Amino acid sequence: MALTPGPNMMYLVSRSIGQGRTAGLVSLVGTAVGFVVYMVLANVGLAVVFVAVPWLYIGFKAAGAAYLAYLAWQTLRPGGHGLFEQRELPRDSYGKLMRTGLITNLLNPKVAILYLALIPQFIEPSRGHTTAQGFALGLVQIAVGVTVNALIILAAGSVAALLKRRPSWSKWQRRVTGTLLATVSLALAREVPARA
Repeated sequence: MALTPGPNMMYLVSRSIGQGRTAGLVSLVGTAVGFVVYMVLANVGLAVVFVAVPWLYIGFKAAGAAYLAYLAWQTLRPGGHGLFEQRELPRDSYGKLMRTGLITNLLNPKVAILYLALIPQFIEPSRGHTTAQGFALGLVQIAVGVTVNALIILAAGSVAALLKRRPSWSKWQRRVTGTLLATVSLALAREVPARA
């Protein structure tokens, strides 16, 4: 899941290419804080709220599916932009980079579903301390997500330069990214009616 392109990866890559690796890594700190927020909320009861108010969970999933479909369209449409294409972006302060990274992650449907639907499936009540298991699994996910995104940030500039030299590769990268986003969107849309 960490390798699936989504809002976090798009934001981090755009900041890394547009403002440099340091900006990308500062933005990554913001997204990491977002992971921690989700982990804490999921382990202290947000899942209970979604079970008690099923329409809230269903609405959240529907909004997430629509957002991913929008990102897929932005990538696949004529004149769309790929993940690693260079373009001019305004330079942001480190504080704004962190805040935007946090907000991007908090609004990322993939992360919400990860913490509220996927990780709980790996918790075994028979082993006791379900909250501790949830935090342990969450910390593993955060470590994997931060590591993968940091590597992508560090490689983004080189990949962007390569794609600029080879426009046909850039077109294929856009198609693959857009198709992956659309596939995740459709899979999520199929699950929208399911309750928490």
